[in-house]
Amino acid sequence: MPVRIELYGIPRQRAGVDGLDVEAENLGTALEMLAAAVPDFARSCLEQGRLKTGYIANLNGHSFTSDPRTPLADGDSLLILSADAGG
Repeated sequence: MPVRIELYGIPRQRAGVDGLDVEAENLGTALEMLAAAVPDFARSCLEQGRLKTGYIANLNGHSFTSDPRTPLADGDSLLILSADAGG
């Protein structure tokens, strides 16, 4: 079972898709696969294979991370969204 990447807010606007499924062992690999599939997302939201400042990933609705070494497992849900300040 692959990892499901869902995009929200600006990442979704830049990508032009709401998400996709990838086979990835960690966040860095998932971002590489997303970048290959959606170059517009990569140009706007990634820098040297990492999420640019202002973007964050949420793993399974529990923890936020931007560390590309964050491990992923089959069936995980990865949300990519803007890290907006304020309320």
